[in-house]
Amino acid sequence: MSQSLSTAAQLAKLDKEVLIHPHQDGSRTERCHIVRASGCTVWDTNGNEILDVMGGGNWVAQVGHGRPELAKAAADQIATLDYFTSFDVYTSDRTVELAARIVGIAPPEVSKVFFTNGGSEGVETAMKAARLYHHYKGETDRVVFLSRHFAYHGCTYGSGAATGFPGIHVGIGPGLGNVERLTLPYEYRASELYGDVDPTDFLINELEETIARVGASNIAAMIGEPVMGGGGVLAPPADYWPRVREVLTRNGILLVADEVVTSYGRTGHWFDSAQRGMKADIIVTAKGLTSGYSAFGAVLFSQEIADQVAGDDVYFFHGHTFSGHPVATAIALANLDVIEQDRLLDRVPEIAAQFTEALAPLAELPRVGDIRVVGATVGVELVADQGTKVPVMAQGVATEMRRRHRVIVRDYGPTLVFAPPLVVESGHIERAAEALHETLTRLDADGQLANPA
Repeated sequence: MSQSLSTAAQLAKLDKEVLIHPHQDGSRTERCHIVRASGCTVWDTNGNEILDVMGGGNWVAQVGHGRPELAKAAADQIATLDYFTSFDVYTSDRTVELAARIVGIAPPEVSKVFFTNGGSEGVETAMKAARLYHHYKGETDRVVFLSRHFAYHGCTYGSGAATGFPGIHVGIGPGLGNVERLTLPYEYRASELYGDVDPTDFLINELEETIARVGASNIAAMIGEPVMGGGGVLAPPADYWPRVREVLTRNGILLVADEVVTSYGRTGHWFDSAQRGMKADIIVTAKGLTSGYSAFGAVLFSQEIADQVAGDDVYFFHGHTFSGHPVATAIALANLDVIEQDRLLDRVPEIAAQFTEALAPLAELPRVGDIRVVGATVGVELVADQGTKVPVMAQGVATEMRRRHRVIVRDYGPTLVFAPPLVVESGHIERAAEALHETLTRLDADGQLANPA
């Protein structure tokens, strides 16, 4: 054991010397190195067995960790064709097969696929394509994007501009301009945000007022998550997206559905946007497409947009070295096979019901303001007091759950998020719920924990 601890300490030291982490917080010097995984369980360098109810820590792992089917698909493809470009006239058989497979399960509004390496690249692609579409139609002033406060769309130049978290913009300017922000659908805080107005009425009025102020002829697209993930698992009212779609269509504005989190089964459907009436012109996907076994993403276009930006006699001047990587596409095909064969989409309502039941006792705790379950995704919002709803940051609770209870969740401001593999078992859900309950009983109104590990 001492040798293991020594190795872990050396690795942590080296980590801090040579590596910059995504979303790195310089005030947090601890490191947790995951070295092995199977199903919903991961192990760190100290040999600790940890329950992963956050899909690899980042909303992925739909089919669970360590699936031999995906490992074999990768190895077989590497042995056959490791890499060849998809630029210009080149491609690979698996890349074409995957594009056809995605179109086959996609909403009918979309019919063409462009491959990326992840969500941020996908949002960049969607934003460029939206502007190009209007450019080729002669509406060259349509360059403005509509986004929402506390939406997460990535952290590259364009996608970061669309992201609605204030901190992501600090020190970056001048960033990509021409982004107008709208109020988010947030029913738990309806009285604060909308007063006594119906939430959807308020949001649609604001949308129409914004379009009138900016000018419809200046707006390229609105981008939105069907369910806001980073915002805290916020599902909109049922009439929200259909009414948004109607307003946008009436004004010639495209709708981009950011399904990086919600697609490929996370909410129990291949694509959540279809269930919510978005009828999106462009759909951005990533994460669950390979269950995280390879960095990969796909952007889906309607035929009309594809014809304008990449049709006959058009040069689509955009792409990435690893777009349509043969190994990634082979993994994605195997991943979709597992989701279908194991009927994981059918598992999601069961997972939702189990989370709802297991987390119900939390509602009695003074620090729990709201519990939101959307498919296999959960947000538990923390407050200082249920009456005032003053938010309490959740980072300390997430850290305590990992350290004391060996359970990995994610904190987004005041909200703790669960997004487990779709192979999660009822015992895992109960364990995670009990861990959270125990931890929250020690949380005070200032967000401080008694007797932290």
